[in-house]
Amino acid sequence: MAIVTGAGKGLGRALALELVMRGCTVAGIGRSATDLATTAMLSATENAFHPFVCDVSDYDALRGTFNAIRRIGPLAILINNAAIYPRRDFLDETPESFMHAISVNLGGMAACCRIALEDMVQQGAGRIVNVTSFADLAPIAASSSYAVSKGAGRIFTRALVADLEERFPGIVISDWIPGALSTTMGIADGIPPEVAARWGAELALSNAPSLNGTLWERNNEVLEQQSFKRRILNRMLLRPAPVPRMLCAA
Repeated sequence: MAIVTGAGKGLGRALALELVMRGCTVAGIGRSATDLATTAMLSATENAFHPFVCDVSDYDALRGTFNAIRRIGPLAILINNAAIYPRRDFLDETPESFMHAISVNLGGMAACCRIALEDMVQQGAGRIVNVTSFADLAPIAASSSYAVSKGAGRIFTRALVADLEERFPGIVISDWIPGALSTTMGIADGIPPEVAARWGAELALSNAPSLNGTLWERNNEVLEQQSFKRRILNRMLLRPAPVPRMLCAA
């Protein structure tokens, strides 16, 4: 069973449909029953997509949703895709509005991971892909809550890997930054979500231990930057420079 949050439209819908096409049973979580029904209608395989109406920032409701999903099948994959982009100047924010974006973009990711890990730890295996962003590195105007929450998502992934990788090597966790998409949250001339979904689905269906803690942008692995001393040492020891991996071509 694969869970995709934000599956009612945009990238989440495309990811759910791509995973169904690749033979997965998918539980799609979203806030709109109408949008989820459209995703189900577009599914290539009957009864392979199961819609669940839930706001990921409502943590009590989220626990009930996961319990319902467990009745369909064992949880193997989680793609944390749900997010909001308020596009508000900080002077137009209130503490409540700012923290609402945090509670969806970061809190929803953390809550879904924590609940899903109950199954994955018991099974000794699982795959988590957190859809994050580089928005924190050079924030644009009117994006403070989005930049903070999405940038913090990458920190959360690293913290999660630090807690789990030694004890549960079968649980593989990665960050994925799909790039600027042609969706309501993206830009008009961005990447079609159906194209990005091919990369995201391939990453989610790959559970090699070497993927644990990795960061991907579009279909390319982003390697951790090495210090100058480390690069010199590697040259002295004749160690080959690491080569970033790629996902499938668009």
